[in-house]
Amino acid sequence: MTSRTVTLLDVARAAGVSKSTVSDALQGSGRVAEATRDRVRAVAEELGYRPNSAARRLRRASTGAVGLHLPATATRLDYYMNLAFGAVERAQEDGLDMVLLAPSGAAGGRIASRVDGLLVIDPEPGDSAVPGLLDAGVPVVTGERYLGPATGPSGAVVCDNAASLTALLDHVTERGARRPALLAPSGSSAWATALRATAGSWGRAHGVTVTVRTVPFAATPAEAEAATRDLLAVDPTVDAVICAPDGSAPGVLRAAAALGRKVGASNASGASGAGETRGAGRAGRASNASGAAVGPVGTGLLVASCVDGTATRGAEPPVTAVDLHPASYGRACAELLCDILADRAAPDTVRRHSWSLKTRASTDPPG
Repeated sequence: MTSRTVTLLDVARAAGVSKSTVSDALQGSGRVAEATRDRVRAVAEELGYRPNSAARRLRRASTGAVGLHLPATATRLDYYMNLAFGAVERAQEDGLDMVLLAPSGAAGGRIASRVDGLLVIDPEPGDSAVPGLLDAGVPVVTGERYLGPATGPSGAVVCDNAASLTALLDHVTERGARRPALLAPSGSSAWATALRATAGSWGRAHGVTVTVRTVPFAATPAEAEAATRDLLAVDPTVDAVICAPDGSAPGVLRAAAALGRKVGASNASGASGAGETRGAGRAGRASNASGAAVGPVGTGLLVASCVDGTATRGAEPPVTAVDLHPASYGRACAELLCDILADRAAPDTVRRHSWSLKTRASTDPPG
């Protein structure tokens, strides 16, 4: 037995409104009361209604453009710039221009009149612009899942962020670390949430406490340095620091140098004996300006990053990192949006994007 496709008329009859009211409510256009709009969308979702994108494009002329919404901090991060270039390149292959949207966003109706579809990258539930974009009445693809209340079907391209942090924690443990720590990003994006949750679950599975310090989502090297200094002052037995935010790992290296902690697995506490780190005498500790001991001089520290980029590759020593392949990720997001617009994919399609681990001198083994 085959199920019949749900039509606008079916939704209109079930909601007790006209067919044109249903169309306006679902597209975010026209003068429809908010309560009516909510009721129509609830009925459409309950019935399993899916708009016919080909018919939708016939009803309104194509703009030949798609919109790109990035986090407000994106303009100074290599990751998002590379992602944007990849997205632009792929959209142009389908003859579409890419419009970079202001971080504050705009009302959904105004956006819908300017673009055929939207890319919303790392949507943060606390970003006031995101709900309006997801509800703009045009196809939407998110880079990572939106963890806030969804307003309609959206495609998504996702990375396994739990697996990437697990790989980093496994790696530093194999290289001798016994007391790893994570500088975790703030906020409630899918990426930030996955990293913080994984630090806890990995630690429980391995009987190890992963110390977590929260830093800004786009922490600067100076902010990462301050957080690392404070972390190592409170717990000098920490022998590996994994830094999440893009571009901030050099700050961890500066903190290590200032505290006399040699970076590299050949000097890690696990390689030379964790007990030796914990048992370092007063003469073996560095002091801060007030004379208080802040960490064992000469003991090692492994350093790694959750995001690869210019800062990690060009650091001294170069920093082990997860390469999220941002340009390819941007291409994948744009490709899914193009496929949805051309009816090659369903509006709620989810695709996976791969990452790779780049091991470098910051976690080099002895010898």
